[in-house]
Amino acid sequence: MKKVAVIGAGLAGSEAAYRLANEGINVDLYEMRPKKMTPAHRTDKFAEIVCSNSFGSFEIGTGSGLLKEEMRMLGSLVMRVADEFKVPAGSALAVDREKFSNRITEILENHPNINVIREEVKKIPEGEYDYIIIATGPLTSEELSREIEKLTGSEHLYFYDAIAPTVDAETVDYSKGFWGDRYGKGTGDYFNCVLTEEEYNVFYEELLKGEQVPLKDFEKAVYFEGCLPIEEIARRGKETLLYGPMKPVGLIDPKTGKRPYAVVQLRKENREGTLLSLVGFQTKLKYPEQKRIFRLIPALKDATFVRLGSIHRNTFIQSQKVLLPTLQLKEKPNILFAGQITGVEGYAASAATGILAGMNVSRMVKGLEPVVPPKTTMLGGLINYITSPKDELQPMNPNFALLPDLEYKIKDKRKRKEEKAKRALKDMSQWLNSIQLAAVGE
Repeated sequence: MKKVAVIGAGLAGSEAAYRLANEGINVDLYEMRPKKMTPAHRTDKFAEIVCSNSFGSFEIGTGSGLLKEEMRMLGSLVMRVADEFKVPAGSALAVDREKFSNRITEILENHPNINVIREEVKKIPEGEYDYIIIATGPLTSEELSREIEKLTGSEHLYFYDAIAPTVDAETVDYSKGFWGDRYGKGTGDYFNCVLTEEEYNVFYEELLKGEQVPLKDFEKAVYFEGCLPIEEIARRGKETLLYGPMKPVGLIDPKTGKRPYAVVQLRKENREGTLLSLVGFQTKLKYPEQKRIFRLIPALKDATFVRLGSIHRNTFIQSQKVLLPTLQLKEKPNILFAGQITGVEGYAASAATGILAGMNVSRMVKGLEPVVPPKTTMLGGLINYITSPKDELQPMNPNFALLPDLEYKIKDKRKRKEEKAKRALKDMSQWLNSIQLAAVGE
């Protein structure tokens, strides 16, 4: 019997282990927490959500929404549990993070084909297993990171990821804002903290002066554009925040009938709505500074911060140099990588690569060839991006620019995305049918 190991029980590792186990393959699932924690994790639960509790939009006309539909077609554990514990968030799929992680942990720990090993993997156990999936994520331990660097033969790239603060909903002053979604979409799931021009100016100036957590001497700050700390956005110009996380576009204050000068949106973190996170307010400010500066937002003047923002180092390999599109290591094809360590960005993308890695190890265990989704699908587009030759790999979110053009021209951008989405789902369906039929034939 072939021996299989999955290292890391985050979103990608959880999906990979679940896929393998459900196909009758015994899996050793390694997770170092709680024996060794990371700078961002708080619990020992699998698939713990450490940043925003949102998986992004579920609208099919968005890259994130399309990928989620593809994942459901692939039998995603993460999507099933996310749907079970979703909380109101307009057109976004947000989850109760605690219930979400608890359920995934429960499912995996009780699966008869999964053996959970709570140990830090310091050396890649090549001689002990026939196949290994490395899904340790962007917070891979230093010792294992060094081993991966030796294994891949290339240096790690890295960037810094920041976490947004969360407040106690009971301590928000709801007279200083209103519930509502941009352009009236959703069911009023966001509370919009309103700022006048004068209040914004004060907030902006203090944000620029705020003390930040210093980086180590040997480290260089390299940020992913899609998750910049709010103070870094502010440094790009006084009005930059007004076109970013504090933009008032699509919002009308019912008290004035006008669009506010600036807003800070709060999103429910749990089903009960007792916790609210500051949308887009990732930060590397020191803890006392976060409280001081964010309380300059009128609605948060007396807010209790139950979770403050933080900064941590994220690592990822140069997949374009070392991985095959099947997520196998070129030099050692019995070792696969999955998750954010491959250079995909976002919860859904991370989990989706875990599904593919699990599928391919399962196929190889059964004597079948590994497979790659069509490039016309969002998952296929992401895989194509991270494994295609390029000088430098930057983390990538699911987006329609990854997909090839349609065979016919459509001027309307929204309509063009809809048609690409239809094509992606059709091609994913046909691909799944073809590999299943091929497996039967083989």
